[in-house]
Amino acid sequence: MQRLIGRWFGKASGLALAALFGMAGVVGPALAQPSGGIAGATHSGFGAPVPWGIGLQPAGGPVKEAIHDFNSLVLWIIIIITAFVSVLLAYCVWRYREAANPTPSRTSHHTMLEVAWTVLPVLILLIIAIPSFRLIYYEDRARDADITINVQGRQWYWHYAYPDNGNFAFDSRPIPTDELKPGQLRNLEVDEPLVIPVGANVRVLTTGQDVIHSFFVPSLGVQKYTIPGRTLETWFRADHAGTFYGQCNQICGTNHWFMPIMVRAVPQAEFQAWIEDAKKKFAAAEPAGTTPATQQLAEASR
Repeated sequence: MQRLIGRWFGKASGLALAALFGMAGVVGPALAQPSGGIAGATHSGFGAPVPWGIGLQPAGGPVKEAIHDFNSLVLWIIIIITAFVSVLLAYCVWRYREAANPTPSRTSHHTMLEVAWTVLPVLILLIIAIPSFRLIYYEDRARDADITINVQGRQWYWHYAYPDNGNFAFDSRPIPTDELKPGQLRNLEVDEPLVIPVGANVRVLTTGQDVIHSFFVPSLGVQKYTIPGRTLETWFRADHAGTFYGQCNQICGTNHWFMPIMVRAVPQAEFQAWIEDAKKKFAAAEPAGTTPATQQLAEASR
C-alpha cells in the first residue's frame, strides 16, 4: 500500500511540476495584454482592461515598464522556489517512505542545513529588496518635470489644475451609462479628461478635499493617495499617444466607484491647441492653486 502511495505521489508531483512550468510559459505572454476595451468595446486607447486579462496592463511609459520588470523578476523567483520545494518534497516522500526506510533516523540537527535555510532566504530577500527600493525611489518624484498638474480628490469626482499652463482648473466627472456613445467604456469615460503631451515628464501634486482618495492609472504606473491637508508628489510619462484609464482605488465612500480617471496623451502641437481652448473654456473656474503647498511647489518647479 505504501509503495502504491509513493508511486502515485511521485506521478502527481511530476504532473504538478509540469503544470507549473506550463503556467510559467502562459503567464509570460499574458503579461503583455493587447490593448482594447471592455465587453466588446472598440476603443483604441492603450490603457484599458481587457476581458480575461491575467497580467498587468501594457506599459504606456517608463514607470510602468520598470514595474513590469520588477514584477517579472519576482514572478520567476516564486516559480523557482515553488519548483524546488515541490521536487524536494516529492524526493523526501519517495526516499524516506516506510518501504525504503523502515528504520528512520533520529537526527535532530544538521549544521550546514540549518545555515543554508537561514542564509538562502536572506539572499533571496536581498535580491528582491534592492530593485524594490530602486523602483520606489524612481517612482517618487520627477527630477526634470516638463509640466506640473495638481490633482485633487473630491467626493466624488476629480479636480485638475494646470498652474504652469495658464493657471486654469476644471472638474472631471463620469459620463452616465445612458449617455455613452458607441465605443466608450462604461464607468471609465469622463466629460473632461486629463490631457497631457506625449513624451513629457508630468509632475503630479495630489491633495484631498474631504477624505482620502487615490489617483491610480495602471497603464502609466502612477498611484498616489490624495490626503486632506497634505501634498504628495509623483510623476509619469506617456510614450504613446492614446487614452489611459484608471479609477480611485481607495474606498472613499458610497460613490467610490464614481471617480474614474481618463488621461489623454496627445502630440505637443495638439496639446498646445487644447491649452489655448481650455484657458477660455475654464476661465470662470476656480483658480488652479488648490492649496498653498501646491502653489509653492508649482512655483518652485518653474
